[in-house]
Amino acid sequence: MRVYPDRLQQYLAEQLAAVYLVSGDEPLQSGECCDAIRSAARTAGHSSRTVLEAAANFDWQHFTAEAAAFSLFAERKLIDLRIPNGKPGTEGSKALVRYCEDPPPDTLLLLSLPKLERQQQNSKWFKAIDALGVVIQVWPIDPERLPAWIGQHLREAGIQATDDALQMLTDRVEGNLLAARQEIDKLLLLHGTGPLDADRLRAAVADSARYDVFELVDSALRGEAARSLHILQGLQAEGTAPAIALWALHREARSMAKLSAAITAGRSTDQALKDARVLRKRSTIVRRALAKGASAQWLSLLGLCHQADRAIKGSLAREPWLLLEDIVLAMGGLTPPAAPQSPTP
Repeated sequence: MRVYPDRLQQYLAEQLAAVYLVSGDEPLQSGECCDAIRSAARTAGHSSRTVLEAAANFDWQHFTAEAAAFSLFAERKLIDLRIPNGKPGTEGSKALVRYCEDPPPDTLLLLSLPKLERQQQNSKWFKAIDALGVVIQVWPIDPERLPAWIGQHLREAGIQATDDALQMLTDRVEGNLLAARQEIDKLLLLHGTGPLDADRLRAAVADSARYDVFELVDSALRGEAARSLHILQGLQAEGTAPAIALWALHREARSMAKLSAAITAGRSTDQALKDARVLRKRSTIVRRALAKGASAQWLSLLGLCHQADRAIKGSLAREPWLLLEDIVLAMGGLTPPAAPQSPTP
């Protein structure tokens, strides 16, 4: 059965299939579809999840064994199978056909692959999945549909944009969905929820251009101490809540900790960046920052973010903006993250 990406949420609310296949080369849409399926599976009680990556030399016996494994706790489970090259090969094709002929009970299979060619869609394994479950093929969004896509995501974020504001934002992202998602995140920070017209969008863009929390993060990762502190001081002078700067810094520290952990566990840097959906224009900055610090250092930085959060909430007798300065410097590898402190009585 075929389901369009924009109809997936509605379909998941009505029923849950045994197998889902998501294919396409547009990373944001593919990721959103997979996230929606995982969320629906959790809601339906599939609390156990196993991730398998069928890269070169993958032993398909691992997949067969995982599908046949019985949980001692009678948990429903999700098998998250990723095939980076889109070609399961002879053994993989046989394993997938066998799976579809006798799918294990209380198990949901999610396959994610790049765009599939016609020859692959004519294969026995694809037809078996198509007959048993749901196939979601993700295609790039053409320029005519882009305003509707951005408008939908704005509404989901709680922002009601006028037609003029929507067109302005569409022109600004130039067809890049990841950039559009980032712009919506920025608007949520700078503008908040509610109506958004062209004038308010221009004001938000102007504020963003002057002292952008996202540029603060990138400047910190590059180790640009003077510039990072200048941006941070500008945010403070503009009356920006310290929680907004902390949100951006903490999100990046958490992302870097996950990337570093994945690489330490044997993942290639390229694959780790791809899995994390790091924008291509940021990949060089992120790579260099990863080379500076080990996983333990990024985890320590998360501890420093926790201190700043407590200071903002009043449970730690420290100046939040000074702690934010420490985070900015530590993110660039210029000073070691401070050790956590106990809250004041």
